[in-house]
Amino acid sequence: MKIAMVGSGYVGLVSGACFADFGHDVVCIDKDRGKIDRLRDGIMPIYEPGLDKLVESNVATGRLTFSTDLADAIAGAHAIFIAVGTPSRRGDGHADLSFVYAVAEEIGAALTNDCVVVTKSTVPVGTGDEVERIIAASGCSHKVAVVSNPEFLREGAAIGDFKRPDRIVIGAEEDFGREVMSEVYRPLFLNESPILFTNRRTSELIKYAANAFLATKITFINEMADLCEKVGADVQDVSRGIGMDNRIGRKFLHAGPGYGGSCFPKDTLALLKTAEDYDSPTRIVEAVVKVNESRKRAMGRKVLDAIGGHDEARGKKVALLGLTFKPNTDDMRDSPSIAVAQTLTDAGVEVAAYDPEGMELAAPLMPDVIMCSDPYQAIESADAVAIVTEWDAFRALDLDRVKSLAEAPIMVDLRNIYRPDDMRDRGFEYHSIGRP
Repeated sequence: MKIAMVGSGYVGLVSGACFADFGHDVVCIDKDRGKIDRLRDGIMPIYEPGLDKLVESNVATGRLTFSTDLADAIAGAHAIFIAVGTPSRRGDGHADLSFVYAVAEEIGAALTNDCVVVTKSTVPVGTGDEVERIIAASGCSHKVAVVSNPEFLREGAAIGDFKRPDRIVIGAEEDFGREVMSEVYRPLFLNESPILFTNRRTSELIKYAANAFLATKITFINEMADLCEKVGADVQDVSRGIGMDNRIGRKFLHAGPGYGGSCFPKDTLALLKTAEDYDSPTRIVEAVVKVNESRKRAMGRKVLDAIGGHDEARGKKVALLGLTFKPNTDDMRDSPSIAVAQTLTDAGVEVAAYDPEGMELAAPLMPDVIMCSDPYQAIESADAVAIVTEWDAFRALDLDRVKSLAEAPIMVDLRNIYRPDDMRDRGFEYHSIGRP
């Protein structure tokens, strides 16, 4: 099949490369000519493990190409995916759908054949209805089915998630859409990946409900971590104890500095706005958003407490290890490290930081933070070391070298990647999350 992927960012590029790897002919489209030129040269616009090789191999076979010309690229396509950004709209938190609707208008004006138009972007309930209306209003005379097909890709593990999904959700209103999408995903169906067919609005809501639920799990275990610190319990054992219950599950029960990234923050806000529009309050999600935002600053105060508190902080130095919202990505969107660093600099602390992939994107977000070439440069003369993102590179630091470089052997581990007993035995004053 011929597939057109409009939008060559994180979702579009990963999805397009994987579809090409399944044997489809895929063209990824983007208005950013510089991005398309770099992709043709094999330069990825994002960091995602394995993506460069996947793109390279499928470009070599001729199954994956790149274009800035939407009209030419969608000619003859059986399925056209809309995979453009839907950021939170300034001022009200609603998802900004202007890019989605602009693409729908372009598609409607350029169609030359019957096809399926698929919203891969994360969009609020009812967006597919508007996309359908826009295409119809363009005067298009071809048969078009508008389908919802949300993505469930984890940054850092996106290729595996796409090729071995827990489920594929397809929201379609007519048989034509379901038939084309079944053919698009036939390689996965043969591997017995479950496909859930729903109506379009249900599919759109599934994406938001899934992300809100995962954000709730993260926020819940973070609050349990705070309680553990008060009562002398161990949050990691609490996580294991409740996670072994199949009704709860083990995933997303790791205490830390709060969630960030491209999905959870904007999707929880968009869900709140949808619920507000339909007069159906989602008070649990509302609480999750508020608690998560306050937690990020609280983690900054936790680091301050480790160096003597706010009143003693001015003039001291803290090394931040890890800036991206999670490991194996360069994504800085709503990363907890931003609030942690701001809390420290507001208190007069000098902050030196290192991240394996995120410093280029982090630098403009943290103008007062010194970016270092490796973790040990950041640690030199530091009054405390704070681990904010659990990159593998930080799991086996040379602790003797850390002690010799740092001004004081204080570590604040916001990801619980070290054992408290081990750190005390090595002579560190060690602070972690939800552990005695």
